[in-house]
Parts: sequence; structure tokens; C-alpha cells
Amino acid sequence: MTTHSGGNFPAAADEQSAALRAVIVDDQALVRTGFRMILQSDGIDVVGEATTGGEAVALVRRTRPDVVLMDIRMPEMDGIEATRRLLADGATQTRIIILTTYDLNEYVYEALSAGASGFLLKDVSPRYLVASVRLVRDNDALLAPKITRRLIERFSPQAAPRAAAPHRDLAELTARELEVLRLLATGLSNAELAQELTLSTGTVKTHVARILSKLGLRDRVQAVILAYETGLICPGE
Repeated sequence: MTTHSGGNFPAAADEQSAALRAVIVDDQALVRTGFRMILQSDGIDVVGEATTGGEAVALVRRTRPDVVLMDIRMPEMDGIEATRRLLADGATQTRIIILTTYDLNEYVYEALSAGASGFLLKDVSPRYLVASVRLVRDNDALLAPKITRRLIERFSPQAAPRAAAPHRDLAELTARELEVLRLLATGLSNAELAQELTLSTGTVKTHVARILSKLGLRDRVQAVILAYETGLICPGE
């Protein structure tokens, strides 16, 4: 869950990987132009732009980008409903990052519950924007611990009934997988998990993939939400 508007942010480990494809959705032309210039300057291919949620759904289904930057408030259809429609069948591999001018609110949690892979403030720094898009594409988004705890603590009781109902039987996980899930929920990246557990990054990626598969989760953001909602980890830990 990427949430900062700037500050220190490690470079993505896969900076030189093949150019990814992105779509920008925002009803403000200035925002779209600024984000497009930033992404394109770093070799990210912006394959389309949309101004409403309805346009976004059609555009994403047609272009199948790797990542969508989705504004949360738009006319006709907002970003939450667009996200929900795009990810409803669970088949798409597109990752969605919610754009907001608000640090924390119930709409952000609802968007994450609908399947978004994180959120960014619109005043994000160029470096943070690019790194976040690449990390989300690689399913290694950094989940800021303080922000995650505040989101879960404040909104989980209200938002949980609206969330998707993934398989929640943690008993299916091995002891090592439970350990990985606990650490993942505190905000560690794959590289940090590998260092903490004295494992290779490849082994960590395998553990994370198995956790998601066993629990029927789309990505690590849903895994974090699940870890808090099931009491595997509690706010403040």
C-alpha cells in the first residue's frame, strides 16, 4: 500500500525490467498530463487515459494494462465502483492504485477491499510514483506499517462486511507461511522478508504466492487486510 507523498523510498529492484503498460484515470486533465509525463520519462508506456469510472472500465478491458492509476472521486462512476467492476471476476492481472487527495478515509479502505493494490496521494513525488507503479506490477508493493494499522483499526469493523469474502482458513498455512504472513502484514517487502528470515528472495516470493493461493487472495494488500481482520496481527504490534 503506497501512501506517502514523498520521502525516502528504495528504488524498485526491477528498475531495468521490460517497460510496463499503464492507464491513468482522473477527471482533471492537469493531473493526467503530469502523471503521464512522469511515467513516460521513466520508460513506462501510458496506453490510455480516462476521465470517468465508466470510461476507465471500457478502456482497461480493451487495453489490459499492467497498472491503473485510478482517481477515487469522479463524475458518473467513482474509482471504487470502477475498481470493483474491473476486478469482480478475479481473472484480470491488472493492478489498480487508487489516487486520492485525502490521506485516510473510509473510501480508501473500501477501494482496497474491492481489490485495489494500494493508494497514492496526488502530490506524490515523481520518484515515489514510478517506484510504486513498478512495485505494484511486481506484487511487491510496500505496505507502510503506520498507515496500514490506522486504516485497519479505524475502518475494518465498518468495512469488513462490504469486503470480498476470500477463503479465511489460516489452518491451511504452514508454520513458515504464517510467519511470512505476519511479517508481510507489518509492511516488509520481499527483500526485507528475505533478510529477516534468512531466505532467498525467490523463496520468499514462493511463500507469498502460496499464501495468496491457499487463502484465495488477489494480492498482498488483501493478505494484510486478512491478517488484521482475523487477529493474526493486531494494530499496535
